[in-house]
Amino acid sequence: MSMTQQAAPAVDTPPAPGPKQSDGRTRQRPMALRLLARPEVGVFLGAVAVLVFFLFAAPPVRDGSSMANILYQSSTIGIMALPVALLMIGGEFDLSAGVAVVTSALTASMLSYQLTMNVWVGVIVALLVSLAIGAFNGWLLVKTGLPSFLVTLGTFLILQGVNLAVTKLVTGNVATDDISDMDGFTQAQNLFASTFTVGGVNVKITVVWWLVFAALATWVLLRTKYGNWIFAVGGNKHSARAVGVPVTFTKISLFMLVGFGAWFVGMHQLFSFNTVQSGEGVGQELIYIAAAVIGGCLLTGGYGSAIGPVFGAFMFGMVQQGIVYAGWNPDWFKAFLGVMLLGAVLINLWVQRTATRR
Repeated sequence: MSMTQQAAPAVDTPPAPGPKQSDGRTRQRPMALRLLARPEVGVFLGAVAVLVFFLFAAPPVRDGSSMANILYQSSTIGIMALPVALLMIGGEFDLSAGVAVVTSALTASMLSYQLTMNVWVGVIVALLVSLAIGAFNGWLLVKTGLPSFLVTLGTFLILQGVNLAVTKLVTGNVATDDISDMDGFTQAQNLFASTFTVGGVNVKITVVWWLVFAALATWVLLRTKYGNWIFAVGGNKHSARAVGVPVTFTKISLFMLVGFGAWFVGMHQLFSFNTVQSGEGVGQELIYIAAAVIGGCLLTGGYGSAIGPVFGAFMFGMVQQGIVYAGWNPDWFKAFLGVMLLGAVLINLWVQRTATRR
């Protein structure tokens, strides 16, 4: 009798548990490196260091009124640094931003005074003029393909000449007339240049506007399609256009945002001092750009945040007022700014290399 032997079915034995294999591409980077990848981390640490330094070097800084003054100086820079930073993330920059602030203030002041109209008419017309200047810069850049350096340098020179020439022609002076007794002045001053009290310390309304604009800009960058468009056109506009990003609209609208910032700061200056000097504003554009660069924005575009320029502007305000409170020669202010700018660029470069290193 023959017997048939059947083989037992094969059983797959699972391998013994062990450490997961990784090829390095999916490995999660340490928390420290992920934090360093954030563009605002370096400037935040720098702002803390500058604050601590002046708290010891200039004891008056510890007073509440002194800190309110520092925040005020920071806010007048920071409000403009925010749209300038968004523009830089989008791959462009604006050299006309400083004189555009004065153009806005001159427009509102002279139109209201010379035509004896309610100041709100001048405010609205100044807004339209500021937005038109931004739209012109963006349109010319998109249509010609010229670098934003050349386009906005031309606008800077035009506005500087127009500010001086038109003011002298209309008023016979280099400054506008006092508009503090005109209709609507008090209401406009409450919006753009009022003061409120917190714990016995007077705080300028621009500090509140600065933080509100910073929060809004952060939300736009991180939570909206428009924010994605800004990063896309700043990284590579040709690739962005290929995937459907409206490059022309994004570029022009970013320049118009700078125009809006110039209008707002111009209105603050007008309703704070009641008059405007037509030759002011020259050089301020470099301060705005430097605050954005110190805040982590790259001149090459595609990288940055809205929070970084807030700390960058605070560092500027801190140094500007801290030198005064310390009793030092204020002529050193620009030297401090130069050191801060170079230090920020080097730190940003090191942060990028460290964050991208495997």
